Amino acid sequence: MTGGSAKTAETDTDAARLIDARIAELGDWRGETLARVRQLVREAVPDVVEEWKWRGVPVWSHGGILCTGETYKAVVKLTFAKGAALSDPKGLFNASLEGNTRRAIDIREGEAIDADALKALIRAAATLNAAPRKGRSG
Repeated sequence: MTGGSAKTAETDTDAARLIDARIAELGDWRGETLARVRQLVREAVPDVVEEWKWRGVPVWSHGGILCTGETYKAVVKLTFAKGAALSDPKGLFNASLEGNTRRAIDIREGEAIDADALKALIRAAATLNAAPRKGRSG
């Protein structure tokens, strides 16, 4: 085992507990939506790493950030760190469309989640994170 592995697993466990607590604390459609999104992320990338950053934002990573799961009064926002570089054939991205890097999906109360399309986006984000970076020699 390498030096950081145990800490990563411990951090992942702590983050999982914090995300569980956030879902329970919300206690409404936002908690249900965040729980559903979390389930889909785990199905799409089974070895995803859960993190808790920026004073309480669930983050899912795999070779870098895949997406965050922020909760607001009117939306659950999934922000994809490299969303602008991802193909979105089902048109899930509906927020943060003006930037050069990120893209987001705002899910409102009562809106259905296209599970297959979301899992495809998550897998594409993981694939992008695993790709060699352009401009590096070697």
